[in-house]
Amino acid sequence: MSLAELPLQHPLVVGLGITAQAMCRVLVAAGRPVVVVDDHPSADARRAAELLTVQLIDAPSPAQLDELVAAATAVLPSPGVPDHHPVFEAARAHRVPVLDELDLAGALDDRPLLAITGTDGKTTVTTLVTEMLRASGVPAEAAGNTDVPLVTAVADPEPRVFVVEASSFRLAHAAAFRPTVATWLNFAPDHLDNHGSLEAYEAAKARIWADLAPDGTAVANGDDPVVMRHVVPSATTRTFSLSDPHADYRVVDGSLVGPMGELVRVDELPRRLPHDLANALAAAATAIAGGATVAGVRAVLTRFQGLPHRVQTLGVADGVVWVDDSKATVPHATVAAATGFASVVLVAGGRNKGLDLRQLADAAPHVRAVVAIGDAAPEVAAAFAGLRPVTVATSMAEAVEQARAASRPGDAVLLSPGCASFDWYRSYAERGDDFAACVRRAVPDLEAGS
Repeated sequence: MSLAELPLQHPLVVGLGITAQAMCRVLVAAGRPVVVVDDHPSADARRAAELLTVQLIDAPSPAQLDELVAAATAVLPSPGVPDHHPVFEAARAHRVPVLDELDLAGALDDRPLLAITGTDGKTTVTTLVTEMLRASGVPAEAAGNTDVPLVTAVADPEPRVFVVEASSFRLAHAAAFRPTVATWLNFAPDHLDNHGSLEAYEAAKARIWADLAPDGTAVANGDDPVVMRHVVPSATTRTFSLSDPHADYRVVDGSLVGPMGELVRVDELPRRLPHDLANALAAAATAIAGGATVAGVRAVLTRFQGLPHRVQTLGVADGVVWVDDSKATVPHATVAAATGFASVVLVAGGRNKGLDLRQLADAAPHVRAVVAIGDAAPEVAAAFAGLRPVTVATSMAEAVEQARAASRPGDAVLLSPGCASFDWYRSYAERGDDFAACVRRAVPDLEAGS
């Protein structure tokens, strides 16, 4: 489908963040009269509207929003617009199609797309796949749920393949997203504050395979029953698993193997926690289906040290390892991180995303003490009540001091919040950076980690 074939004669863009600004640039360049609505436009958004020469309507009333939707030929929401926003009900009422950035990008460019979704691990696997392709001599670029929207990335003529981090926010509203390879890493409750229900979140994730290219490949986590029940029988499917001896990509006798044989030995990997192995298998399956070589896959896996704020070792002092996993914004991710260590002093909490934090108790066998932080501190404390000692900190510096006091040689002090950061911080990265800074101040004899 070309841009001219999409119903974009009078587009209504909702929100004006990075991705929405990228969509506006494309639409303005195509001569479309763009109207933008934003409930809380920032100063940056107002400046962007002026530079883009689009009409920005600030916090429209329900009646005004209804009129704007009725006059539009398509609604294009920013990825962060929640499903309960009234614009979607208005679009349904007026039978106005909802399109996503992925649809717009697909109309601009027909180069292969390798799409990756999942509750955990998307960014890591997207990075791995991109590097594996490049190491195989295939020019590739990562885009999507990153600093570079796909509609921006496709303006570059150099890449032969785009690796798309496909969040549920994007997938939920994509009308016809046709990746060549589509990978679903895992599923656990998340973003219920945006999607409204677990069923809606699952349906959004399942969109990854809804419009798979006719000759495309689905990559599925064979250990995740939710993922596997959405596998399309008619699609070419490759599975990865840490436990199934019949999976296409699996662990055998200390090696990661695929249909072509051994990829790499586990003891050659810089990162070997269970989730690291699952990510490595998923990335290998995706990259090879997208044109990577075994040599390229191996080269990347043997040098990959991980990404910041994702079970990142900050250092060791007095036999205690300090670990930043600020990216863990759901309980499932916290449990996965904690179970990779024998004994953990867990720093958890923040702003709950509408999830049941009682799941954190699944990590208790690996946790010796807990420091609860942020808005959700009472929920974190309740999850471990009667199971493990819990203290509550009112700042990150206080949390680090309490964790240090509770730690013993052999422990890992693990910041793995299981919650969003927006109570105390602007991002999970800012939270992780503050944790690292507090650790360096409180533990001056810290020996740097990788």
